[in-house]
Amino acid sequence: MTANTEEKVYRLDALKWVLVFAVVAAGVVGNSHFSAESILYRALGLMVLAALAIAIALQTAKGAAISEVVRGSLVELRKVVWPTRQETNQTTLIVLLVVFVTAVILWLLDTLFGFVASSIIG
Repeated sequence: MTANTEEKVYRLDALKWVLVFAVVAAGVVGNSHFSAESILYRALGLMVLAALAIAIALQTAKGAAISEVVRGSLVELRKVVWPTRQETNQTTLIVLLVVFVTAVILWLLDTLFGFVASSIIG
């Protein structure tokens, strides 16, 4: 790309972001203006405007970068090795057992310290 082409892209990006903010503002103003209408129609209108704003934002350099990050995240998510049901159940039982044992130990310590404190105080 030449320097002139890059400048045009950045100028157009600013214009696209202004358009995105205008669409969002139109949704906010339209939602309050049409408050007497059914919430279903207003929600559908807001969803259409949100889709339009996202489509315009994805055409910018930052939008393309965010889209690339999301795609990369989805690729990494497919690489995750998820635990089996048996592993999940075993881990859950171990955590519950450790929490229960810790709670009993803390209860016993609290009882002991309470007894010592009441013996000292009288």
